[in-house]
Amino acid sequence: MTKTVKIFSHAISRRSFLISVGSLGVAVAFGGLVRNAFGATMSLVGEGDYLPNAWVTIAGDGTVTIMSPASEMGQGIMTTLPLLIAEEMDADWEMVRIVQAPSDADKYGNPGFYGIQLTGGSESTRGYYELLRLTGAQTRKVLLSSAANMLDVSVGELTTEPGRVVHARTGRSLSYGQIATDGSLPDPLPQVTEADLKPTDQWRYIGRRDIPRIDLPSKVDGSAVYGIDVQLPDMLYGAVLRAPVQGEQPERIDDSEARALPGITHIVPLSYGVGIIGETVEATRRAKDLLNVTWSTSSRVRNYTSDRLLEHYRDVGRDLSQTGVEAFSEGDADSAITNAATVIEVDYMSDLVCHATMEPMNATALVTGDTVEIWAPTQGPTGTQGFAAEVVGTTPDKVKVNVTLLGGGFGRKAEADFIVDAVSLAKEVEGRPVKVIWSREDDVRHDKFRPLEAQHIQVGLDVNGNITGWRHRIVADSIFARTNAELFASAGGHDDVVTEGAHFNYTVPGHRIEYIRQDNGLDIGFWFAVGVGYTRFSIECVIDEIAAARGTDPLQLRLELLKDQPRARNVIETVGQMAEWDRERDDRALGLAYSDAFGSHCAQIAEVSLNRETGVIRVHKVWCAVDPGVAIQPRHIEGMMIVGITNGTGHALFEQINIVNGEVQEGNFDTYRVIRMSEAPEIEVAVVPTSGSPVGGIGQAGLPPVGPAIANAVARLTGGVRLRHYPFLPERVKAALGA
Repeated sequence: MTKTVKIFSHAISRRSFLISVGSLGVAVAFGGLVRNAFGATMSLVGEGDYLPNAWVTIAGDGTVTIMSPASEMGQGIMTTLPLLIAEEMDADWEMVRIVQAPSDADKYGNPGFYGIQLTGGSESTRGYYELLRLTGAQTRKVLLSSAANMLDVSVGELTTEPGRVVHARTGRSLSYGQIATDGSLPDPLPQVTEADLKPTDQWRYIGRRDIPRIDLPSKVDGSAVYGIDVQLPDMLYGAVLRAPVQGEQPERIDDSEARALPGITHIVPLSYGVGIIGETVEATRRAKDLLNVTWSTSSRVRNYTSDRLLEHYRDVGRDLSQTGVEAFSEGDADSAITNAATVIEVDYMSDLVCHATMEPMNATALVTGDTVEIWAPTQGPTGTQGFAAEVVGTTPDKVKVNVTLLGGGFGRKAEADFIVDAVSLAKEVEGRPVKVIWSREDDVRHDKFRPLEAQHIQVGLDVNGNITGWRHRIVADSIFARTNAELFASAGGHDDVVTEGAHFNYTVPGHRIEYIRQDNGLDIGFWFAVGVGYTRFSIECVIDEIAAARGTDPLQLRLELLKDQPRARNVIETVGQMAEWDRERDDRALGLAYSDAFGSHCAQIAEVSLNRETGVIRVHKVWCAVDPGVAIQPRHIEGMMIVGITNGTGHALFEQINIVNGEVQEGNFDTYRVIRMSEAPEIEVAVVPTSGSPVGGIGQAGLPPVGPAIANAVARLTGGVRLRHYPFLPERVKAALGA
């Protein structure tokens, strides 16, 4: 391996992570650190009357308010996006206040999501990056123009320092606060292009490790407001009893006992369940338990049994006569496989998984005539406006959405079912706000699960073990068929989120991807890394299977297949050095996996051991090298990799939803198994940005490689035993060992 340079690298244990975060919180709460250790802060409203554009407001005291257009759900985006504006306008980060942008897609929509306000898909930084930098550059030009008029000099004689315009020749300067107080906005406003953006060697904030997230202090001292924390005058509470099988409706409701409970004000029949409104959360939950409902029995989902369907999906994938939509084709993969000297043919499968966000679904709504106001931890303000308007019979412009902090999202809070609950019940008590909080059982059993899926892969090899063709068939339901039917139709029935990640950057002469949709009535949805989470599982495991068939080192094979991909090679070589790939371990083994999903290159190596008697896998350590293109906040990128790796480890080993005859069998964390602190691996991350490359998405980039890295480690530890079914439950591991 050639030598690479680790630009940013940090090893972190569970204990040191908790101590570092905890000490930060103590310092914030008790004033133990100086102000410049934290910089910008969160604010509820903007300050000042000097408005260069919709994104920035400047007050007379120099305070700069910057709008944050994306939903903060722990991924740090409320710091990252405003930082881009602050960088280009030369704001003093100490004087910056960050405000959650209102629901207004015309002003704050994400260019990466067709101009709507939606946070997901690791698209926030990628979508807003250029827009916000240009916005900052234009703001700087506005300030320079105003200052030129005030100082009676030409704009070309002026420069900026953080929070100040400087006329070097005379030594005069104006603070941004002075300009805001006495200056005027130029008319017309100056225009900007990419040529006006700062070169990288002039960045003050982008790339620095010492700029912490602005949301952390409030989360440590308890002042942070999540959706579940919202309190309003005269507020009522709501709960909804849903059918045990999705798609059923209440046919007969006996609510006599529920109505008799103290504190219950309304029982509301809904098309999909029964709503309860009361004066306390406890009263509504007790009333919900006392409802006696006879449900319809006509839903197609009653035929949904996940184990049986997954076997069917596998059979469909194997049956080449059952064709689907061609998602990608390059070269003649079919002929290459037919004429290959050797064909590797395998099936990979994944169970349904649920989001299990720490903050369950909740929303508060107030309906007054034809206007609606909503307070919610939503990833999609634009969609929230549309669904709320439909419930009330008004227009989206009459719906105001106040986005709170999210206690986890992972795609689940891009949905609107919990919003519809709150608005439907608030409509019944017009003029009084109603807060609906789902129980954990509601949250698990009525989730929009990541799709059940099976993948059939055929790889043709020539006599020298070189890949001649790769055929990848993905069998699963569609997310877009439900959430964006127009887009699904225009794509010819292809769901590029479900198949995302199947198109890789390995060099193969023939490559074909097929999507074979299955429709069994169950709503499935976006889940952390969605398709990439399972397509890279199969791809990276198959790469190791090819290496084994050739007798080639898996790391060297990847480098060979990525000979024209310097960024990919760099992260693989870097992580190999970090983990000492070639060093032998006693009773442990290393596994490698790589992903270029979301525009970021990420390679990971997992060190695992295996108890052959119990089938329990233990992941001891994970090394990760990631190239995000531009490392806006390298310390934050490390944190997001830790999140993705921890989540991905739990997803690979434990997480599973079982449905029998339409009914979800799990209901809480006693039955839906997530990773425990004691099971989380030690994690070491190296951030290796590439100058001049596009900015990549980070929020989900850490999850896809960890599962296949674990599976590949098990294969090396056991002499080739392959785990091909997520999650790697002990009984599945023992079955594979005995096969």
